[in-house]
Amino acid sequence: MDTAYLDELNERQREAVTHGEAGCGGYSAGPLLVIAGAGSGKTQALSHRAAHLVLSGVDPRRILLLTFSRRAADEMGRRAQHVIDSVLAARGKKGQSVRLPWAGTFHAVGARLLREYADNVGLAENFSVMDRGDAADLLDVCRQGLDLARRDLRFPRKDTCLGIYSQVINRQATLAEVLSSRYPWCEAHHDDLKRLFAAYTERKLDRAALDYDDLLLYWAMMVRDDALALAISARFDHVLVDEYQDTNVLQADILARLCPDGRGLCVVGDDAQAIYGFRAAEVDNILGFPDAYPGTRVVKLEQNYRSTTAILDAANALIDESSRSYPKRLFSARGAGVKPRHVTVTDSHDEATHVVEQVLARRETGVALKQQAVLFRNAHHANDLEVELIRRDIPFRKYGGLKFLEAAHVKDLLALLRLTDNPKNEIAAFRVFQMVPGVGPATAREAYDHLERHNHSLASLARFKAPRADREAWQTLMAQLAAAGDRSAGWPGLSEPLAHWYKGQLEDRFEAPVTARAGDIDDLVRMAGHYPERSVFLTELTLDPPSATGDHNDDADLDEDYLVLSTVHSAKGREWDSVYVLHVADGTFPSEYSTHSATALDEERRLMYVAFTRARNQLEIISPLRYYVTEQHRHGDRHVYGATSRFLTPAVMAHFQTTTDRPAARAVAEQAIASARIDLGAAARQLWQ
Repeated sequence: MDTAYLDELNERQREAVTHGEAGCGGYSAGPLLVIAGAGSGKTQALSHRAAHLVLSGVDPRRILLLTFSRRAADEMGRRAQHVIDSVLAARGKKGQSVRLPWAGTFHAVGARLLREYADNVGLAENFSVMDRGDAADLLDVCRQGLDLARRDLRFPRKDTCLGIYSQVINRQATLAEVLSSRYPWCEAHHDDLKRLFAAYTERKLDRAALDYDDLLLYWAMMVRDDALALAISARFDHVLVDEYQDTNVLQADILARLCPDGRGLCVVGDDAQAIYGFRAAEVDNILGFPDAYPGTRVVKLEQNYRSTTAILDAANALIDESSRSYPKRLFSARGAGVKPRHVTVTDSHDEATHVVEQVLARRETGVALKQQAVLFRNAHHANDLEVELIRRDIPFRKYGGLKFLEAAHVKDLLALLRLTDNPKNEIAAFRVFQMVPGVGPATAREAYDHLERHNHSLASLARFKAPRADREAWQTLMAQLAAAGDRSAGWPGLSEPLAHWYKGQLEDRFEAPVTARAGDIDDLVRMAGHYPERSVFLTELTLDPPSATGDHNDDADLDEDYLVLSTVHSAKGREWDSVYVLHVADGTFPSEYSTHSATALDEERRLMYVAFTRARNQLEIISPLRYYVTEQHRHGDRHVYGATSRFLTPAVMAHFQTTTDRPAARAVAEQAIASARIDLGAAARQLWQ
């Protein structure tokens, strides 16, 4: 077999890619754990692994590739396909392109399997998938229906209730355990929350709707049945998993049922980048993988292709202080580089000024704004910086803010499509009905009751008489819904009339200008054309939405270059030439809410490690001395002094160049004076004793 495609890999990558052996019975492989350090070519290794299996005779339809974003699945599939096509072309087999049909996110694959086995598990095949906003709204409907909001004790709001529900499902913990460990102020509501979640579950089943967490829960429950587990696992010879450190208990359980002895299972991840514990990700999944699957082969990818040695030395020193980890030492393929800098500034205002000056100076050396990023633990840490960027007319794009599906106009059009796909979708119906002038919540409720009484026939809505609604507008919309609900009509063509109708409502629903909103609607219609069915389009868009929308409150799209602002969580998987990390002080990084346990602090340390390893050539961390009690009082004297981050130990700081800007030097002097206490009289007396 032509193995030239392996020549571009380093020794450890080749070891991971070629794990196992080909024989007359196919390609056999025991459990494989690839510990892929930051910037070590993880995507290349996993995509080449998939390609190697196909080129070794494995049917691509029998490879399951699970990722955490559709973008990652597409990228790995594209790379694997490129390798396969190149080898086939070299063998004179042009035109025999091979694809991986089972590459996708855990949630997308779960939804696909649940639809396929819907009859076996008692689900409607056309079930809707609710996004987090719709799920919270439906919980609120149940909350109001149980009259829980009118109790003497303050009852949790809908988003808190959804957070509690999600933690119970994804951690597979009891409600009492979740309340005790994460929501102690809600413990008094244990019984009422249990009633609420029971009602919420019943309402979802009645409306043929699943929320984001249900896709994993129902998949896990499905494979707990031996017959279904056997049927699904028999479809795949190899299961490849990306970002395994981010899996939760449910995902680990699913994999254990699909590959009970670990045969054909390959997981790739980095315990040092496990930063999603707040989403119920369980780092023990990767740390305990060899124990769960005896005979596991562990391969470490430690050669870093992104950062310089100087940056990696600082990152290695930081992660070495974790309480539990796979020992590894990243080394650079790029040379020594310059030492990272730790800069002390007076306060957040001077921090913003300093960062802007450094960014502009770096730009003058030829580093574009897009190749520079400012990272922070929490989004509000960048408030002063945003003001300074606007003042200096520097374009920027901030990640971790408004998402595409959170924009009102996008939610409106998706509600129209969701209602036509599943007329039982109560939340979509309420939103759609209230698009008609004169229709409020009470009338929307009456209209939905009418729809239920008429077997959820959208055509029946034309006969509903909304008392205060614009009758002509109501009839026009209901005719559009009935036509779009006709499944004999072709997809995606049936999305276009609804989009055209909705674009005509934009000026009445939103303040001018509405050009960007109209563009988003056009983008949705265009995106719909890439999917074979309406239900597939709606599911995929809900599970892995685009990250940008015309509603962003910045001017990044008006300039060919812009600075990147991002939370560290949103920066994972990305890289820049120069990285600046804000607010590195105890209580902000690590967060004060994470100082209660060693486990939480370990995750914060890993988060800082992720921030460090985003940088290719320049890393700078900034520590303000003063934190003002109220931001409005910046020019007053209500402030406290920030403590040095506990992560900046002598071992870590040995790899940093330290500097203090001039305003900060004055603040240091002030701090020293404030704490100075000298008894000169005692010293004078001491002279004569």
